[in-house]
Amino acid sequence: MPQATAVSPQALIDAAKAPIEAFGRQNWDEVRSSLDSNFIYDEVPTGRKTRGAEESISLMQGWAQAFPDCKATFHDAFASGTSVLIELTWKGTHQGPLQTPAGTIKPTGKSIEVRACMVNEMSGEKIRVQRHYFDMATMFQQLGLTG
Repeated sequence: MPQATAVSPQALIDAAKAPIEAFGRQNWDEVRSSLDSNFIYDEVPTGRKTRGAEESISLMQGWAQAFPDCKATFHDAFASGTSVLIELTWKGTHQGPLQTPAGTIKPTGKSIEVRACMVNEMSGEKIRVQRHYFDMATMFQQLGLTG
């Protein structure tokens, strides 16, 4: 029976960052390859939860359609055991329809810069569960949707 090999904290951090970087390139094959076969994505501010790579990538593609130039800037990352916490900022321009649980928001042409945090539960070097926290109120304010 093969022995389990421990994954270094830096390797876990790199594995957790991989789909975020691939999202910025809209490389869905790379995103898919970084996710565990039983991947669960929990988008906390919207209440949306997906199961499996395909359903999760479909949700990500919706964000990419709304913000095609969206990229993440990483601020910090910590690994403890099999958990990885990543602090980042999303920057992009609202150029396409944004699907939300409350309906579709037409493109505003405005830029966003939104702080976020992702809590990742890893299975080896693949993400098993990802909880994504971001400041939706600030995003809506930057898009001119709130006072």
